[in-house]
Amino acid sequence: MPLTTRGWVRECPFPASCHRAQPREHSLSRYSSSHQHSRGRGYANQGCALPSLGGAIAERGGAVQIEGVISLAKAPARQLGGRFGRWRRRSVAVRTSAGYPGLTSTLKMDPDIQCEELTGSRWTELVSSMKNSKSIRLDDCSLSRSHCEDLCSVLSTNQSLKELKLSNNELKDDGVEVLCKGLLTPSCNLELLWLQNCSLTGACCESLRSVLSKKPSLTELHLGDNKLETAGGKVLCKGLLDSNCKIRNLTLSYCELTKDNAELLTSVLCAKPTLKELNLSNNELGDAAIKQLCRGLMDSNCNLELLHLENCGVTAESCADLSNVLRTKPSLIDLAVGDNKFGDAGLALLCQGLLHPNCKVQKLWLWECDLTAASCKDLSNLIRTKESLIEMSLITNSLGDAGMDLLCQGLKDPKCKLQSLWLRECGLTSACCESIRSVLSTNMSLKELQIGSNKLEDEGVKLICEGLRQPSCNIESIWLGDSDATAGCCDSIAAVISTKQCLREIDLSNNMLEDAGVRKLYEAVKSPNCKLKHLVLYDIYWSSEVDDELQALEESKPGLKIIS
Repeated sequence: MPLTTRGWVRECPFPASCHRAQPREHSLSRYSSSHQHSRGRGYANQGCALPSLGGAIAERGGAVQIEGVISLAKAPARQLGGRFGRWRRRSVAVRTSAGYPGLTSTLKMDPDIQCEELTGSRWTELVSSMKNSKSIRLDDCSLSRSHCEDLCSVLSTNQSLKELKLSNNELKDDGVEVLCKGLLTPSCNLELLWLQNCSLTGACCESLRSVLSKKPSLTELHLGDNKLETAGGKVLCKGLLDSNCKIRNLTLSYCELTKDNAELLTSVLCAKPTLKELNLSNNELGDAAIKQLCRGLMDSNCNLELLHLENCGVTAESCADLSNVLRTKPSLIDLAVGDNKFGDAGLALLCQGLLHPNCKVQKLWLWECDLTAASCKDLSNLIRTKESLIEMSLITNSLGDAGMDLLCQGLKDPKCKLQSLWLRECGLTSACCESIRSVLSTNMSLKELQIGSNKLEDEGVKLICEGLRQPSCNIESIWLGDSDATAGCCDSIAAVISTKQCLREIDLSNNMLEDAGVRKLYEAVKSPNCKLKHLVLYDIYWSSEVDDELQALEESKPGLKIIS
């Protein structure tokens, strides 16, 4: 029989006698799937993001309790693919406001709903509640053109509405054209609009262009995962170039843009000093387009702070152009070029710009760039000398133990200010864990280390735990999932959990801890010294007796979430 994993079901290879109790805590959105997680922000693809409004959804004794969220009602089962396996969403029924006296008043505030099919009286009630909302989120709610008519009315009458998020709905072009009528009314003051994955094409871009050119209040527009194509992208740029347009944040990832969009996008970069964030990831741009964009980025009017070019055909040749941008643009603080195969040669060119005194980059995403240990000398030098750098992802690069040893030399330098480092799937083994232990023992700035999906085994995990226990270690989040660990290292992990009060999150997913190992963790978390908030145990199977103990533990420590 399938094992329930607190909101998600996966076919289990273990005997039917091994089972868990019914799901209780749904995972935080951090652990759910999204395109961003391919950059290494989350661990496993656990499905669509769940609703959150500063709270959690919990099942207790067959009834669903709502803590600070609107609802998650009758979410249909769905197959969810991903790099970490296939999961299907469980159908979870949540009572409406009739069953919760406090919910009606919440509905009158800011609806935040995901994965709920909104029809009939439920939709009518919700529309009525939107009249005074400042923010509305209705992601993956099976909305269509007919719903857009009502939303158009809300946009036309609610002057307080600032944010509207409608991602993952089949709105299509005609639905968005209806929305645009509401957006163009004088009373609409919307600032943020999310329309990601809404089955849009270039046909609706003329309506969106009109909104961009006539609504200076709109400062954030997300259109990712829509087939706008080259023609649609060009029409949008005409709106962006209008003097009335004040867009600050623009997302056009997965929009099937091409090199033929580069000229107008470059014009936007040159003409719009208000533009601060631009996401063009997962479009087939190529070297010529990147070179053209870099000319716009170096223009004196360009003040871009965030640039995402993941999977855009960036090569070593493009890296030379990006390096020139880094030398001349101190405003650029977030650069994502993951999933581009520029290799060690491209990284060497990038580092020339990154190491320049004018470069102030804080976040650098280099996941899956065909880097090897040969790049680690440059990376180590970057880590030790670039004090502005606080986050770096090197996920899915074949760095190996030799490369990790070089990185650790930079991490041990007193000038290193790195706070978050992602090293999943980097070909590491226990052989480099002594170097990691040494870093953890001396580096006081590092707060988050993701080092799972490497064959660290018990020996390596024990060494890492020695470093974590040192007084100078300030790690708040450690990810050790899929590390070939067993119950044999759980005494060391438990010692960290029970003594390290700065530790807030630990991920041990997909390790063979079994009942014996999980019970050791349970005893450690019970300690009054333990301040852990998130214990992540995806893909770990234990008996119903252990599950009962974990449930009791969560109830006794309200600040703790056991996410599985």
